[in-house]
Amino acid sequence: MERLNRTSATQAKRYTEKVIQFGEGNFLRAFIDWIIWKTNQKTDFNGSVVVVQPIEKGMVEWLNEQDGLYHLNLQGLQDGKPVDSLDLIDVISRGLNPYADFEAYLALAEQPEIRFVISNTTEAGIAFDPACKLDDKPASSYPGKLTQLLYHRWQHFGGAMDKGLIVFPCELIFENGKHLKECIRQYIDLWNLGPDFSSWFEEACGVYSTLVDRIVPGYPRDNAAALCERAGYDDHLLDKAEIFHLWVIEAPKEIADEFPADKAGLHVLFVPSEAPYHERKVTLLNGPHTVLSPVGYLSGLDTVKECCEDPEVGAFVRKVMFEELLPTLNLPKEELEKFASDVMERFRNPFVKHFVTSIMLNSFPKFKTRDLPGLKTYLERKGELPKGIVLGLAGICTYYKGGKRGDVEIVPNDDPKIVELLKNLWATGDVKAVAKGVLADDFIWGEDLNAIPGLTELLASDLALIQEKGMRAAVKSVIL
Repeated sequence: MERLNRTSATQAKRYTEKVIQFGEGNFLRAFIDWIIWKTNQKTDFNGSVVVVQPIEKGMVEWLNEQDGLYHLNLQGLQDGKPVDSLDLIDVISRGLNPYADFEAYLALAEQPEIRFVISNTTEAGIAFDPACKLDDKPASSYPGKLTQLLYHRWQHFGGAMDKGLIVFPCELIFENGKHLKECIRQYIDLWNLGPDFSSWFEEACGVYSTLVDRIVPGYPRDNAAALCERAGYDDHLLDKAEIFHLWVIEAPKEIADEFPADKAGLHVLFVPSEAPYHERKVTLLNGPHTVLSPVGYLSGLDTVKECCEDPEVGAFVRKVMFEELLPTLNLPKEELEKFASDVMERFRNPFVKHFVTSIMLNSFPKFKTRDLPGLKTYLERKGELPKGIVLGLAGICTYYKGGKRGDVEIVPNDDPKIVELLKNLWATGDVKAVAKGVLADDFIWGEDLNAIPGLTELLASDLALIQEKGMRAAVKSVIL
């Protein structure tokens, strides 16, 4: 079997280098590069990607060994039907390691066709490091490297206003564009780059916040040989992802005109604010995940798919999502229902085994950010507590009691203070004391949730029912 490269894969196309991408990992290749590949197919974008390795040790050498080519295996449900595609992605032109060849990195700034910068350098990547210097080769931080690149471009093109760059950070940080822009401003000040460059950056360049959503398991170790056989090439950079994708970009229409991914039949949205979409994802995807996990596990189920397909727990999940969390959001109902239906389809993905115990890590902080806001808004709008969400909290409390499920020991994984608190509260043998003590803990919530009308009593009632008759009886009491 031939090794994959542009000599063996003569069908691979070449495009104009328009995008600099900081990061060569599985997510960017399965998400951004796939989106650009689809955009090339459906529009006249005709753009390729130069990948920049953001840290000293990376894998651009592997990319270059295959001339930037790799196959992407998408698996999941689409309109209720299984999808299992395998495509050759040909949009990466080359990879650069700025630590090995800083001059080649700076030379990217001199290419007039380069217009976009895209990154995923992890949540820790967007950070200001005052130790970075302009003459470092390169600056250690991603914002520092980007500032070096922008400054060189400004110098090379004499401050031409049509040579600014459009930046789309994809790090999983709310308002990632604003954070990145502030870091660049800090470097402009630290390095004394002057008011002319600062004005060019502010007026000619755009740094736009984005929200990304796609589950990417990455290299498919379990069936890589079969996928290579199917592709007809020895591919060391195989990548795997779910079929669902969403990219929300907080940018004006003229940016969408330049980067027409939304016109390629893709779920790419250019919007005035990413905030409601961030809230939607956290509320309708992460929120149900957090409460279905303890409820499902204590009902004898092990995976998200099993929970959604179980008659009783599945009804519980749908109640929480569609009846309790969805009405707390402020986007159009039709749009929210479509997103929620897509999430349910993702939860039932037959190709992904998502164990609920893996979701249960740090359940209390997750409930605080993902479900508590919905609980409060539901109470405010409906005048009553959302019974499914409260049962989810009771499930978390019960899981943290420890003990066994069958022959398997239950071992909660959270901050030791929280684990110790639950241990001591359950030692009282009083479910009312457990409810009051958990809700009162300032370390978990930053407030006393016993002040929420009726919450202490409902949580205690759920805890008692679970102790006396089991989780399934508690689930039935909520869904009937």
